Amino acid sequence: MEPPGARAPRLLLLALLLGAHPGVQAAMQVSVAPLVEVMRGETVTLDCTPLGDYSQYQLKWFLADRSGTRHLLAEAQVQGSEVQARVHASRGRSPPYQLQGQGHLVLVEAQVKDERDYVCVVTAGAAGTAEATAKLQVFAKPETTDVSPNLGTLSVMDDSAQEIATCHSRNGNPAPQIKWYRNGQPLQVPMEVNSNSYMTSRTVREASGLQSLTSTLYLRVHKEDRDARFHCSAHYRLPRGQHGHLDSQAFGLTLHYPTEHVQFWVDSASTTEGWVREGDSVQLVCRGDGNPTPEFTFYRLQGQEEKTLSTNLHGNFTLEAVQRNQSGTYGCRALDYDAAEEAELSQTLGLRVAYLDPIELSSKEELTVTLGSSVTVTCSVQGRPAPALRWTKDAAPLADGPTLSLSSITFSSAGTYVCEAYTPTVPLLSRTRALKLLVEGVPELMPEKIQPQSGGSWREGDEVRLVCSARGYPEPKFIWSEKGESSTEPVPGGQGWVRSSLTLKLTSAMSQRGVFCEASNPHGSPRHVFHFGHLAPQTSQAGVAVMAVAVSVGLLLLVVAAFYCMRRKGRPGCCRKGEKGAP
Repeated sequence: MEPPGARAPRLLLLALLLGAHPGVQAAMQVSVAPLVEVMRGETVTLDCTPLGDYSQYQLKWFLADRSGTRHLLAEAQVQGSEVQARVHASRGRSPPYQLQGQGHLVLVEAQVKDERDYVCVVTAGAAGTAEATAKLQVFAKPETTDVSPNLGTLSVMDDSAQEIATCHSRNGNPAPQIKWYRNGQPLQVPMEVNSNSYMTSRTVREASGLQSLTSTLYLRVHKEDRDARFHCSAHYRLPRGQHGHLDSQAFGLTLHYPTEHVQFWVDSASTTEGWVREGDSVQLVCRGDGNPTPEFTFYRLQGQEEKTLSTNLHGNFTLEAVQRNQSGTYGCRALDYDAAEEAELSQTLGLRVAYLDPIELSSKEELTVTLGSSVTVTCSVQGRPAPALRWTKDAAPLADGPTLSLSSITFSSAGTYVCEAYTPTVPLLSRTRALKLLVEGVPELMPEKIQPQSGGSWREGDEVRLVCSARGYPEPKFIWSEKGESSTEPVPGGQGWVRSSLTLKLTSAMSQRGVFCEASNPHGSPRHVFHFGHLAPQTSQAGVAVMAVAVSVGLLLLVVAAFYCMRRKGRPGCCRKGEKGAP
């Protein structure tokens, strides 16, 4: 058994607990949701239900302000199924409070100002009094998040944190939390001021009761931030533990950082070995990795001296119609006074100008040789880099190198030969020189075979077309032994061949002596004779012609006789044999 002195403190502790929780009554209890969450503008209903079977009780709703003072809002007298409800004061709220059913407090179009403690007190006669408190929380999604970046130039040489941007989130409830991001990754930024990074935050409660938050980011910037993308995001809470966020637009920074390296190159058509063609315009380009762009000086090294060519901010220098004497070493220097001593602010490159002089031939451009002889022609050229030479004819390669050698020359050897100089390492740099070769000699004669039209033998009076072709230099002239319709023309693609044709009718005299063609030039006159053999006579054709004439005359006589009889029609004895007509 406990001593009386030990039981007294326990009873006192129980009494204090019961006093601290007025909703806990021995004979009376009330059910009220301790926390009610609603979106701004929605209708909310606060329920207050006595626990037990009470036929008669009184229910009152109080509004507890921040000082703890209670203000009566509404009350209801419940007797069985009858309810007498009365709203005492709305305390300036619009729309006013409503009391529905058996004591349900209704707030239409919930506002942030409605965030209060609402106390429900129920009295049930001998059962006593019980009360419970419902805390109302109103949520509002903030407006679009916007950001105001620093539009100035930030120096990476500054050893303290500089203002980056200010982020705004307006008209939300509860106040959102603003987070900062770089390249999509969250920044862990403290609120304490330091030289590397920090942020400041300020919350303003608007007249509507909504809250607006402003956050300013401070960072010590580095050169790596020149391409970084920053943005801020407002993270807010919603009823039932939900969350959301609104991102601002991304932005970049304008940084000032000194030049550390310089790049120098030829921005024109050139080979991998650095050759450029004589006569081309060559652009030299110099770029530094600093910002703002420094001033660039272009120069050419001549021995140990530098000859300044140009100084500008755009970093370009053009050599118009470059010549071979402009080959050499060129340099570029960035003038950046903020650069570190170890920075590489100068670069050089070697410019090599490729060229080809006109091709020289060891002979004239038009060379005449004798049929059956030999000839050797060489071509030469000066150029840099060393060019290659080759000979071609009709686009077909003949020989690599400067020498063209021809032996046992024929008429087919005549034509145009081309010496081409080219540089394999420099595309499109080439030259050509043409050599026209003429071959003198007795004309070469080539007749075309002939066949009788009937496939048997030639007949007297047959028409025949005789063709002779010849070539040589000078160009041969044709002579035919017979007269007829003749023509002379070049043979298309015939390598100097000329063709002559003669059309005539065969006679018996031709069967004996034939018909010849002759191709003549100062070196000779070759001849070819066309033979036709014995010509068959044309008798069968003459007999047919005579018979045709006789038949025609006989028919004409019959027609005349018939006409005469018709004229004497009607006279006795007309047209009868041995009978005379009346006088």
